[in-house]
Amino acid sequence: MPSALPDGDPVPADGSLPGSAMAGLGERPFGVYVHVPFCRVRCGYCDFNTYTAGELGGSTSTASYVAAAIAEVALAREVLGDSAPPASTVFFGGGTPTLLPAADLARVLAAIRQHLGLTADAEITAEANPDSVDARSLAALREAGFTRLSFGMQSAVPHVLATLDRTHDPDRVPLAVAEARAACFEQVSLDLIYGTPGETLADWERSLTAALACAPDHVSAYALIVEEGTALARKVRRGEVPAPNDDDLADKYLLADRLLTTAGLEWYELSNWATSSAARCRHNELYWTGADWWGVGPGAHSHVGGTRWWNVKHPAAYAERLAARRSPAHAREVLDPETRRIEQVLLESRLRAGLPLALLDDAGLAVVADLAERGLIDRHGERLVLTPDGRLLADAVVRALLP
Repeated sequence: MPSALPDGDPVPADGSLPGSAMAGLGERPFGVYVHVPFCRVRCGYCDFNTYTAGELGGSTSTASYVAAAIAEVALAREVLGDSAPPASTVFFGGGTPTLLPAADLARVLAAIRQHLGLTADAEITAEANPDSVDARSLAALREAGFTRLSFGMQSAVPHVLATLDRTHDPDRVPLAVAEARAACFEQVSLDLIYGTPGETLADWERSLTAALACAPDHVSAYALIVEEGTALARKVRRGEVPAPNDDDLADKYLLADRLLTTAGLEWYELSNWATSSAARCRHNELYWTGADWWGVGPGAHSHVGGTRWWNVKHPAAYAERLAARRSPAHAREVLDPETRRIEQVLLESRLRAGLPLALLDDAGLAVVADLAERGLIDRHGERLVLTPDGRLLADAVVRALLP
């Protein structure tokens, strides 16, 4: 099962936020994340807060989840008040959001529109497995106002998908993308994972080639991380499969960057490429730049004005709290200025736009020249941008900038 929630400070029963969080509300971009915690099967590498039907038993239904999610959206309006800006992005993640009927996802989106409002150009994303949608459900989502789909492709190679416990047929991916295009979605993204035990460089090239054949607007390519508590971690510990190899991961990252760039997708964050600035995931950019968002759903995290909180994890406990008209938040923390600065350095250094020099303290500024001499960063005016070599060593660069 997923790891325990972190400790934190208590949250008032009504979910009210400290004055420091409310100050400046409306001056920063605002988004909504909706966590749908249901999956058909648990993938061996995943440590997200997700549940299969067998794990839930009869304790939770999708109907109770939807009612609770809508109640939390109404709570968000009460907490944020009239100062809350309309959401410029909404992201339905999971889990597998599209295991819910399209009508249920539409109901939650309608509640967000009613209680919080949406900007005229709001980006509204749903994650989907290729085998969890069809032409009819995609058309219904588009009609409800969804503008963007992110398909969990992961790999085009059957033995790699099997190691990851992914159940979809790789041949289903181009069909799902074609159905999304027919439904007139504005953007289609594909998520890939590299570094799976047993995956060769040729396997990874096959996956990239298959993804590009779908002509996506956006590609995310993530190195496999073996998370503690997962089935994959147990297999690695028992010696049944090898742990990911850093040199192999570097080779695969460079291959991805070369093929994606050649195909016209430009990197804008370490693990993300897009055909244009308009095709970037604006919701993720909101996270990376420290803006505000409200996380709806079991285990969802939120951030407003330097206050971060996280909901109880189990869907039944989540629904019970909202039925009792209580905040579903488990705990929260108010970030001090130094913690916020450190997090900005961690996140903004990953972006093509670069890290503002103003975020560095004297010790961080002192290493800039050395990092540039080693070919790990370039200075663009008052910003630092990772070079290709620096992207491979991003963690080391950040450690140097935050001595």
